[in-house]
Amino acid sequence: MRLLPIVRTFAAGGVIAVLLFMCCSCGSVRPLTYLQGQFDTAKLSQLNTPEPVIRTGDLLSIIVFSDNPEATRIYNQSVITTVTATATNSAQGTGTVAQGVQGANPPTAPGYQVDEKGDIVFQGLGLLHVEGLTKAQLKDTLDARLKEFLINPYYNIRFLNYKFTMLGEVSRPGILSIPGEKVNMLEALALAGDMTFYGRRDNVLIIRENNGKREFGRIDLTKPEVMASPYFYLQQNDVVIIEATNKKAAANDVVTARNISIALAFVSTFAIVYSIFRP
Repeated sequence: MRLLPIVRTFAAGGVIAVLLFMCCSCGSVRPLTYLQGQFDTAKLSQLNTPEPVIRTGDLLSIIVFSDNPEATRIYNQSVITTVTATATNSAQGTGTVAQGVQGANPPTAPGYQVDEKGDIVFQGLGLLHVEGLTKAQLKDTLDARLKEFLINPYYNIRFLNYKFTMLGEVSRPGILSIPGEKVNMLEALALAGDMTFYGRRDNVLIIRENNGKREFGRIDLTKPEVMASPYFYLQQNDVVIIEATNKKAAANDVVTARNISIALAFVSTFAIVYSIFRP
């Protein structure tokens, strides 16, 4: 019977500890929102959207058009259409193969991969150095080479693997690809399911590779001025890291204390039941 008061004391202490942790934690909870405060509309109405620059590892779709399509054909990659074929045996058992289109995917071009030297091997032209160029600059480069052979050439250039990486306190961390070529931090967070409750909105880290060097930028998403930052719009292959607030560590302490209290309460209950039914 001496064990019973000791167990009860431990259980009561565990409950008190949990209550204290919960009170301290709840007292510091406040709404977490983006872009708080006054907006300087004259300053922030100007869009700061830098044009994407071609980097090593990029996959480019480049389609050439002109007023003489027959001559243009040799400067375009072959179009690949995936067709599903089925084979059926004839009723007479001759083993004849009948091919029919079950479904066809939309035509897709394989694209041009930018190698580690920043080059692509362009259809009909050979080696082209494209690293560091914008799409407009690449069009000028192609114009200089093709105007001699084509009438009024024009081009459709797209990034096929425009992506960024989102890590840390977001609902869906990972490598995210986008169909377009422009995404800002708010759109990027929406694609990742937004920050968790414990994400630091005031100190977001962006890691960016630029001209062979690594840059580190931090932005405060609680301030409207963030929209004027060069890191507000993400670039190809950026890495975004959302750090956790101190509240997460406190929340983990609360969970630990609660689990200890539950364990002590279980031991106390067991001791009481044992003392009652002990022969």
